[in-house]
Amino acid sequence: MASEAIAQVLAGSPAERVLDRTLRDHRHLSREQRQALKEAVYNVGLWRRRLGYLLGREDATPPFLLYALLQGLAGVPAKEAATLSGVGEGPSLNAAPAPALGLRASLPDWLADHFARELGPEADAFCAHLNVPGPITLRVNPLRISRDALADRLRTEGVTTRPGPWSPLALHVEGPRPNLYALPSLREGLFEVQDEGSQLLGLVVEARPGETVLDVCAGAGGKTLLLGAEMKDSGRLLAYDPDPERLDRLLQRSARAGLAHVQVLRMPPAPGLGADRVLVDAPCSELGSLRRGPDLRFRARPEVLAQFPPLQQDILQHAGDLVRPGGRLVYATCTVNRAENEDLVTAFLASRPEFSLVRPGGSWLASVCIRDGFLFVAPHLHGTDAFFAAVMERSAG
Repeated sequence: MASEAIAQVLAGSPAERVLDRTLRDHRHLSREQRQALKEAVYNVGLWRRRLGYLLGREDATPPFLLYALLQGLAGVPAKEAATLSGVGEGPSLNAAPAPALGLRASLPDWLADHFARELGPEADAFCAHLNVPGPITLRVNPLRISRDALADRLRTEGVTTRPGPWSPLALHVEGPRPNLYALPSLREGLFEVQDEGSQLLGLVVEARPGETVLDVCAGAGGKTLLLGAEMKDSGRLLAYDPDPERLDRLLQRSARAGLAHVQVLRMPPAPGLGADRVLVDAPCSELGSLRRGPDLRFRARPEVLAQFPPLQQDILQHAGDLVRPGGRLVYATCTVNRAENEDLVTAFLASRPEFSLVRPGGSWLASVCIRDGFLFVAPHLHGTDAFFAAVMERSAG
């Protein structure tokens, strides 16, 4: 069963869908068997390159990859690993350290080379942390409850948390993964599930009550809800996304969160809106969130590195026309790619001299979250997914 599911993942099928389908087709499995199947599928899917190196062949079949996982990475004795994986007598594994970053961190070579160029001596640590599952992070809804009170409430529902170190709204779940969507506190709109780095993107907008605030690429609205809470549900909060279904979900989530003043835009906003603050959480290559799926890195293609900058520049230029004089424009991505981040913002500022870069977060944001004048957080440094943001202000003149 595991071998069949692993083969589908190695062939390019999304791991989560393969696992869900396999578990539905085998409902007789015990809880322990279901967990074992999940670990096998996810970890072979994630570590496939490292396992191929241990075996000395990149075309190894799923049973041998599973054997290499159990014996080489999990430390299961060779005989037991061979029995569990069904390979008969297990082969000896390569004991030499993997010579290349792509093999060590189990990444496609093009992606390992990209991170080496982007991050230099930090690349090994960054890539190692892409192989560690990210924490489950909650964002308190301050319209409903305080962070401390939410932690107390969650404790009564069997969920232990600790405060996040960077966002004043973050709580990290500790212990076994709970079924958050069954909790009354979620149904009551007391919190949302949101990475701590993602929370920072919304917080550096510094939306205030009574202002006109626009979320240009709203998606299903995680950051829109944060902006609404920061505005204390007053003023004008506008949200646009080209996907109407996402906007429908945003309206549902807004009602649950107690936000009555969110206005979704079904058409792109016209220049001259005069917004006080505009957030552009741009579509991007999403290289900063690779730890969220065991096979995301293998389904990405090298052309993704150059795919988005033209679209991002177009969106950012349009967003600049929506900001009033003296207003703020925040450009953000969840990727590690200078072409989509620093270089893109530099080109925008060169073409729009009325905008200037300002320090993200004022005095409340820790200096370790700032690099070269931009917000930059990453798993190996901050425990978050990797995010980038530039905070710009338009001259009042």
